[in-house]
Amino acid sequence: MMTPKRMVLVSTGILIDKNRNLLIAQRPEGKSLAGLWEFPGGKIEPGETPEHALCRELFEELNIEAQEQDLKPFTFISQDCDAFHLVMVLYTLTKWTGKLEGKEGQAFKWVTMSALEQHDMPKPDLPLLPRLRTYLESFS
Repeated sequence: MMTPKRMVLVSTGILIDKNRNLLIAQRPEGKSLAGLWEFPGGKIEPGETPEHALCRELFEELNIEAQEQDLKPFTFISQDCDAFHLVMVLYTLTKWTGKLEGKEGQAFKWVTMSALEQHDMPKPDLPLLPRLRTYLESFS
């Protein structure tokens, strides 16, 4: 019988600006997967909804405020990551307030979809890129 793995629940935001650029952040030194680029977000705390977790993480990490009602469900990822099983809920977001600031010292930048595909990203993020490209092509 297989030993069950610890499940890690994560809520992630795909922030899209008016020019269809995407916000990505670089995982800081000292964290797992340091140096890789990802969409902002973080772990869902016990008793927290994915929407609340994402709004909290965006403020804690990037100093921006998002409203739960402005999050649009995009997809989810369920992936075996060796030491744990990752379940990541992804939302798109086009509306927020505040001035972006890497509060944890992480780098961040706006990129086009083509430029995004040139950045090293965590393995679980890679399958969502074709779907995201299709979404952005229909985005108005």
